Parts: sequence; C-alpha cells; structure tokens
Amino acid sequence: MKNNPLKRLIYAPLLIVAGISLFSFTLRFPILKTSAKRDTVVSTGYKLKTIILDPGHGVKPPNGSGKFSVGSSGTFSTERGVTLMVAQKLQKAIEKDISGVKVVLTRNSETDVSLQRRPEIANENKGDLFISIHCNALPDKTVRERIGTKKGKAVYKTSRVVDRSGKGVLMLVYGLKRTGEQQREIKSNQVGEDMEGEVDPNDPVTIILTNEYLRKFRQKSILLANILADEFVSVDGRRLEGIREQSLNVLVHAAMPSVLVEIGYITNLEEEEYLNSEKGQEEIVATLVRSIQNYKLQVENAVIKN
Repeated sequence: MKNNPLKRLIYAPLLIVAGISLFSFTLRFPILKTSAKRDTVVSTGYKLKTIILDPGHGVKPPNGSGKFSVGSSGTFSTERGVTLMVAQKLQKAIEKDISGVKVVLTRNSETDVSLQRRPEIANENKGDLFISIHCNALPDKTVRERIGTKKGKAVYKTSRVVDRSGKGVLMLVYGLKRTGEQQREIKSNQVGEDMEGEVDPNDPVTIILTNEYLRKFRQKSILLANILADEFVSVDGRRLEGIREQSLNVLVHAAMPSVLVEIGYITNLEEEEYLNSEKGQEEIVATLVRSIQNYKLQVENAVIKN
C-alpha cells in the first residue's frame, strides 16, 4: 500500500448522535470550538483539496447518450441557467477565499452532462467533496373551475396550473436503498487506489475499508448538510424545508461526501427573482463558502479534551 488507509480513515472523528431519521435529520454540528484552558485542537492529517460543483440539468447535446434532464422553469428563467450562474460564481469564490482548494465543475456551459457522467467526473478528479446545485419546483396542481350551466346543472372545467406555493431551501443526502452501488464505487475509486492493484471484493481488508469509507462519507455528508441548513437560516433568514435522504444517481455514485442543495423554488416568482438577482446569488454563494470553510475546519481538525 502507498499509505496506511486504516490509519487515514480514523482521522477527523465526528460526533454523530445515534437515531438518525431515514427522512429528515435534526443533528447539529456547530463550528469547532475549544476551551481556552483545557481543550487542544490538533490536525487530523486529512486535507480538503478538491471540490466538485455540479450545476444541475442543462440542454441535451445532439446525439447525446445516457439520461438527461432539462430541469424546471420559472416565469422568466430556467433551473439550468440559474444553477450554472451560481456554480460559476461559487467556483471563483472558493478558489479566492479558501486556500489550497481546487474546484472542478461537471459542466461549464448550457450543454448538459448525463446523469451517469456527472459522478464519473467527480471520481476521475479525485474529489473530496461533491456539491450538486439545483432549484426546486412543485408539480402542477389541478384546478376545477365552474364555467357555466347546462340543462340546469353546473359545468366544470379542470386544468393544470403551476403551483407557486413552494418556498425555502432543502438539502439532500444519499439514501440507504442503494448502498450496494455506493460500495461498488468506493471499492473502485477509493479502496482500489489505497490497495494499489486489483481489489479482491472478498478480502477482509477490502470489506473493512469499504464499510469504513461508507460510514465516514455518510457522516461527512450529514455534517455539511447541517452546516448549510444552519447558515441559510441563521444568516440569510431563509425558510428551511429540511435535510432528507434520496437515492439519487449523482449522490450514490460519487465516491465521496455528497450533498444536493435546492437553493430555492424557481416556480415561486418571489424566489425566482431572488435566485436571479445579484444580491440573491451573492448571498447564496457566500453561505456556501462559509459552510465549506466550517466543514473544512471540522474535518481537518479534532478536539482533544485535556
């Protein structure tokens, strides 16, 4: 082995509370603090070096293979356009404000990247953190309207209209239903690199490393999701819809801590205007940068109680 993966995996211990709900999380990970007299902060040896930013959706390329999704639309803008603008601004802000961190975008234009290709890009670039950026939308609602009378009976017309009631931010982490797929990605992209050769899936060391990576990635995903939730609410005053599990392809197949962030409802005109404004995008980017800085501090350091 080129290093000691078992030793590396026990770096950056996180205080995880038992009893995590399968559908929402109420864990809180406050910024790392110590007592001036008793506690000592030490480096874990782990470094956050590469962040993958994934602007959701896009325009399907001609003859593109794989699965694509055009995303949602608002009154005057598209999800694919908003997510790209935010991701590009976030890339510049991270590289400016967080020293030693490289940022890779899964797409840098209107042209879409398939759902399968997005986590592949993350894994090929040896990402340490995967953040997928999206805008939320509610399904159209059915409206029944009386339009007249015929032979003494009311006549109704049923139509579908955009549901503009959605509001707030939402964080998603990968669900446990597709753990087998996540384990395969970890064996291929993490354990294979540690072992420097062909991985025997039945080797006890492979099994131990895979399960330990899986546990750590899940802890760190929830850690970042909670930090984001706190920052959006406490600093920006945004409404929080929660932190939930979903077995999404981009989260399951990225062999690293992963969070999907719904930055607002594009089908709500008030939120759409905020998402497209300079002020709104600057606030969202600033919140994401602060959250990543907090996350980086916590995973790169540990508190030793003296």
